[in-house]
Amino acid sequence: PDLEIIKGDFRTRKVMAPVVTPPPGFIEVFKTEEKGSDVNLAAHLLLDGFRGRYECAIVVSGDSDLVTPIKMVRDELKKPVGVLNPQRLSGPNCRPPRKNAGLQRAASFYQNGITWAQLLAAQFPNSLADATGTFHKPATW
Repeated sequence: PDLEIIKGDFRTRKVMAPVVTPPPGFIEVFKTEEKGSDVNLAAHLLLDGFRGRYECAIVVSGDSDLVTPIKMVRDELKKPVGVLNPQRLSGPNCRPPRKNAGLQRAASFYQNGITWAQLLAAQFPNSLADATGTFHKPATW
């Protein structure tokens, strides 16, 4: 299959944020935001659908901003769109799962989350070799 990965852009900046229990009232924190990913994904989902580049689309996101373009592809182009919400369902630093009802309704099929075991099973080995030699996964991963 022809697969295209469209990445977003993460930006970190310093902002003042309120403290839960004052004083001092506000503190400076780093805020990391993803910019452009939802717009890029929506644009490619629609454009590739109109060009007939797929029979079924899979969207890996939990972003409710994608509900409208997913509905457009399903309703106007009559193409199925699956949504895989990538939140972690188990393992370290896991949060309680949150289903996105809007995405679930818009999608032809919906999978909410990935377990720790599934995530581990999807990883490459710590070491891989190619024509130029062996390389290793960074320790920080």
